[in-house]
Amino acid sequence: MRKAVFVTAVIPVMVFWACNSQNNPVSETQKADSTVTKTENMKNLVSIVEIPAADLSRSVTFYQAILGILIEQTEMDGVQMGVFPSDGEGVSIVLAKGKDYKPTRDGAVVYLNAGDDLQTVLDKIGPNGGKVLVPKTQISPEMGFFAMFTDTEGNKLGLHSMH
Repeated sequence: MRKAVFVTAVIPVMVFWACNSQNNPVSETQKADSTVTKTENMKNLVSIVEIPAADLSRSVTFYQAILGILIEQTEMDGVQMGVFPSDGEGVSIVLAKGKDYKPTRDGAVVYLNAGDDLQTVLDKIGPNGGKVLVPKTQISPEMGFFAMFTDTEGNKLGLHSMH
C-alpha cells in the first residue's frame, strides 16, 4: 500500500519537475500542432482547488489548526465555503460544502505546501481529527519530502516541503 501511494505521489511530481527543468517550454510537437494551447505565460496550470466538506465548521477548524491560518467563511449559490488565504497570484484553495460536494479518498490528490518542514504540520493532523496515511518520506534531495493524510471529512491529501 505504502509503495503504491509513494508511486502515485512521486510520478506526478517527477513529471512536473522534468517539465519545468526543460529549457524549451514548448516542444517541437506542440509547435507543429496548432491546437495545443501555449502555457508559457501561465504561472500555474491549476487555478482553484475545492476540497469537499461534509461539515464545513469542522473542516475549517481542522485546517486552521494544522496550517496555522485563518479561513474566511462565505456562501455562494447555495455552497458554503471556507476560503484559504491567498496572495491572489497562486492557486486558490476553498473548502466547499454543498449538494455536489462529496469528500473522498479516491481521485485526484492535492498536495499542500507545508512550508520549510512538513513534519510541523504532520504532527498536528492526528490531534486535530485527521489520520496520517504516509509519514514524512523523502522524494529526493532535489525534490524534498512528501506525506499523505486524511482530513476530518475523509478526503485524502498530501503535504510537500523541501526539508
